[in-house]
Amino acid sequence: MPAKPFSSPELWLPQPDAPALARPLAAGRVSAGFPSPAADYAEKRLDINDYLVRSPVSTFFFEVQGDSMEGARIFAGDILVVDRSIGAQHGHIVVAFVDGERLVKRLHHRDGRVALLAENPAYPPLEVREGMELLIWGVVTGRFARVPA
Repeated sequence: MPAKPFSSPELWLPQPDAPALARPLAAGRVSAGFPSPAADYAEKRLDINDYLVRSPVSTFFFEVQGDSMEGARIFAGDILVVDRSIGAQHGHIVVAFVDGERLVKRLHHRDGRVALLAENPAYPPLEVREGMELLIWGVVTGRFARVPA
């Protein structure tokens, strides 16, 4: 997915005029269990922009640092797809600023309580209390991850 650097090395924007880059997508699914005797391997095309970017003007990419979200299968080095046009709701994984620090956490918003929850038991919940500045910047809608080869 073509991207260009934005205001920091951890943030990228999709290029609105990027040419479509459709890659081969096999017609069948790949089995993670027992092998499938699928005989039809006809291909169709997949454009990663179409698949992961719902709203190009409000979509940004962030590289993940740290291990606090590993329980949600978000690992250091992954690239998050973040959409600012989606209203954050309880349970969403969000990119948020708390007192100026950028974080990725799961939003907990129930009974007047707001907290940002890690998906790793080594990290306690971050309860947002009076006097703290919280800005929910966007909702995580996808991620890119490399598989060791």
